[in-house]
Amino acid sequence: MNVRDGGSVLDKTDTQKRMQEAIRLTAPGQPIRTALDMIIAGHIGALICVGDTEHVLASGNDGFPLSISFTSNRLFELCKMDGAIVIDEDLTQILRANFHLNPDPSLATSETGMRHRTAARMSVLTDAIVISVSERRGVVNVYVNGRSYQIKPVGEIMSSVNQLVATLQTTRTSLDRSLLRLTALELDDYVTLADITSIFSSFEIMQQAKIELEVCIEELGTQGKLVRMQLEQLAGSNMDDEYNLMIRDYAADSSHENAARIRERFGNMPAQDLTNPKRVAEALGYDNLDEDSVLTPLGLRTLSRVSVVRDGVAEKIVDEYGSLQDLMDDIRRDPERLGDFGVNNPAILADSLYRMQGKRGGGAA
Repeated sequence: MNVRDGGSVLDKTDTQKRMQEAIRLTAPGQPIRTALDMIIAGHIGALICVGDTEHVLASGNDGFPLSISFTSNRLFELCKMDGAIVIDEDLTQILRANFHLNPDPSLATSETGMRHRTAARMSVLTDAIVISVSERRGVVNVYVNGRSYQIKPVGEIMSSVNQLVATLQTTRTSLDRSLLRLTALELDDYVTLADITSIFSSFEIMQQAKIELEVCIEELGTQGKLVRMQLEQLAGSNMDDEYNLMIRDYAADSSHENAARIRERFGNMPAQDLTNPKRVAEALGYDNLDEDSVLTPLGLRTLSRVSVVRDGVAEKIVDEYGSLQDLMDDIRRDPERLGDFGVNNPAILADSLYRMQGKRGGGAA
């Protein structure tokens, strides 16, 4: 609850967005992070308010009016005094030092130390980003709208990054093999529910690792560029596209909107349900299927892998045929008919699908 706004409940999405801004503000490479590292190394505590200066100043008294240019060194030196430091939203000026904050003590907080309690209450009372550094433990907490986030050391973040990248690499290798095998099974019209269940589970492992790695990249600031490149290589937009197309291939309702709902449902499912064929079938819109049930795909994912199938053409093809197997049957009779749907070179598409089908026989699956 934001007291300054008269008790209006702040939107959860807005709080998350502001917390992300606060994390970026205190990430390595940012001037405030430089000061925070110096404060920790100097074994001193700190209480820093950034932004919403009108209401911050109205919530305290005393201190030294400064209005001097902001630098990391100045912030560090001023934190050697008791009280809070007040900085403008743009990080251009330090407005107060040794400032005594008086937030309403009746505002609820789970924090125990005096500095952290004050920081939490100030973040509820105002729209400032409030940073608290523990003198004894050297721990940095950022507060937004009453929520706190503990800033991690770079070494700790990199340890998590290494584990997540290793998970992405291992899972991506396994997923690529499974998708290659799936293509051959699709062209032979022998895909079971168990086959797609394991693949959807792998997609979700990739997705969850990607989400966690994106948080680490935010926390790393300027040191996260290389990790960002690794993430894009392992789990970029191509993976998202393939995941969406596969959901549409096997969902009872293949619309974009339904695929988005299914993907959200997969993302919220417990790990044990993602490996349970019955639960996956229910999410896709089917009842009474078992792991050996044979499913027939539309063919969107497989068609998207062929260079002569341009954007939008795969949609036209599956709208006409209804399944990949019906398409294969028609190609055997009249491959040139694909030209009616915008395929520039139907013979190349037919040959590509035949070669995909032959991979399994060639032992490449």
